[in-house]
Amino acid sequence: MVEQELTHLLQQRLRFSKRTSPAQAAVLIAITNEHHPKVLLTRRSTQLSNHAGEVSFPGGKRDAGDTSNIVVALREAQEETALNPFDVELIGDLPMQRARSGMLVKPIVGLIPPNVDLIAQPTEIDRIFFASLNQLLSAPATPYEVKYAHQSLYFPSLQVENEVIWGLTARMLISLFHYGLNYQKDWPFLLNSPHFQPRKF
Repeated sequence: MVEQELTHLLQQRLRFSKRTSPAQAAVLIAITNEHHPKVLLTRRSTQLSNHAGEVSFPGGKRDAGDTSNIVVALREAQEETALNPFDVELIGDLPMQRARSGMLVKPIVGLIPPNVDLIAQPTEIDRIFFASLNQLLSAPATPYEVKYAHQSLYFPSLQVENEVIWGLTARMLISLFHYGLNYQKDWPFLLNSPHFQPRKF
């Protein structure tokens, strides 16, 4: 896909839902508005009790005073990465997703300048990084092992920038590709083996 057309396509295709229920949490999918757009991602602190060390979008739980899902996403992004809400050009949202905990999470999509100054909140975030949108689109589904008490399961993942993106964050990216870019990426719920051979796109 031609990179300079990606942000224009997102702006054309994405809208905000007319009727949106207040989500229990919201995340911001922030994409740099430039010739080679990139997606803002974070790696959660290994000291956290939930999803420690996992790659995620900036975001978090709704506070009592939050008036909308957009407010939740922007507030949490500012708290975690120091992203100024006024630097975000909001362009739409994606369908609600359910986290492993059962929590309903709303993805909010926006464009940001390519050279924003970001600072990781050390109690929540170990790393802030950007992944090429085109690279995410073309990356194959790679098996990622998750160990449970009595077995291991292999989930599809995207491996970019020396990080593994899987679970809820990966599913939100697949949703972004589908609704925002009209691109249907093959994404099985589970992979049966670490020797899984992904389809070529």
